[in-house]
Amino acid sequence: MPVPGDVAFVRLLEDGSTVVERLEPRNSTLARRTVAGRSKTIAANVDTLVAVAALAQPPPRAAVLDRLIAFAQLEGIAAIVVLTKPDLAGPEHTAHWRELYATLGYATAIVDPKHGTHVEELRSLLRARTSLLCGVSGVGKSSIFRALGGEGAVGDLSRRGIGRQTTSSARLCRFDGGFLIDSPGVAEFGLGAIAPRELAGAFVEMPPFAQRCRFTDCTHLTEPGCAVRAAVARGEIDAGRYASYLQILRAPSGHAMVQ
Repeated sequence: MPVPGDVAFVRLLEDGSTVVERLEPRNSTLARRTVAGRSKTIAANVDTLVAVAALAQPPPRAAVLDRLIAFAQLEGIAAIVVLTKPDLAGPEHTAHWRELYATLGYATAIVDPKHGTHVEELRSLLRARTSLLCGVSGVGKSSIFRALGGEGAVGDLSRRGIGRQTTSSARLCRFDGGFLIDSPGVAEFGLGAIAPRELAGAFVEMPPFAQRCRFTDCTHLTEPGCAVRAAVARGEIDAGRYASYLQILRAPSGHAMVQ
């Protein structure tokens, strides 16, 4: 079945509708993993995952953001971190989140799409890429999509501060030599049943320390001589990132639980 990012040959009918006649071979696919070991293809020919989180209203959900980044690492594609609503957050709070991911080597942009702030910086990062935009509801994905030339409604926050879902199916727009796909949400980006060693490898700061653990099969949970936990205690691995690792590892579906 066609998925967002597929290259299709279509035939236009007299009533204005189209029929997909064939799909071009895919260069790559992104697939959701399930606990049962099955997979579901969610996008094709994507080379970049754009993980969006709000700095406020709703507040950043580190475990969800880190799961999206880990998903990109496991799929072997680039990850870009986009932080929105800087006008609702203090400068220290904004700087902390930006520096956290920039220090790890991820391209990180602070964007206010409603006011046009740094939209062109993000456009430059996405130029000539086939990118998938993802994040929880209410973080400004639809506003970013519209600011970059896509079409779609922009939702409000509910009284509980949780975003209203405005995208029910994936949408795609073409710009600057590439494509941008707006995904419906984060539910599709589960890691399934994942081994601790594989998950730790998706947290780019952990492998150098994991090599020093006393046990080669260390899960970085309770084992003695764990170099990863020691690095967390020394501040060499961010404690919040380690908490995300624990939360994803303990979730039966590989999803970070959203509180």
